[in-house]
Order: sequence, then C-alpha cells, then structure tokens
Amino acid sequence: MKFSTQIKPIGYLKSHTAEIVQDIPESREPMLITQNGDAKLVAMEVHSYEENEETLALLKILALGNREIEQGHFRAADDVFAELDKEDAQ
Repeated sequence: MKFSTQIKPIGYLKSHTAEIVQDIPESREPMLITQNGDAKLVAMEVHSYEENEETLALLKILALGNREIEQGHFRAADDVFAELDKEDAQ
C-alpha cells in the first residue's frame, strides 16, 4: 500500500491527538500510524471514509454484474426495452 500522506509513529498519535483530530478533517488526507516501524492503522476524516465505503460498494456491484455477464446471466437490452414498451402499451 502506498501512501502520499503523513506517516507518524504511535507515540505521535498519543501525544498530539487533539492536533490530529483538527488537522485531518481540514486536510482530508489520512494519516498512517506505525508501531515499531510497521503500519498498524490509518486515521482519516469521517466524510472521506464514507466516500471510500460508497466507492467500494459501487465497485462490488460492478464486479457482481461482470460476474453475472461472464456466467451468461443477462438479457439483451433490445429484449428488455421491447418488454417495457409492451407493458407501457397495456
């Protein structure tokens, strides 16, 4: 995972919590927190997190749709529109 964000040790998180809580929402850039040199967690602004979750949900829907198409579980658009036109006519 590559980060173009701030990378800080856990000690920084402990001693600068109030500053971090103020800075991250302003910059909207996540902060990678390390422990003993290893990446352990990411602190990010809630709105950015929610946007990421929505994006992931849409990507999952697209992946499921692609899988359905690969398995042949689809109908031609012309057939669907013809059926809708028929229902409208009734």
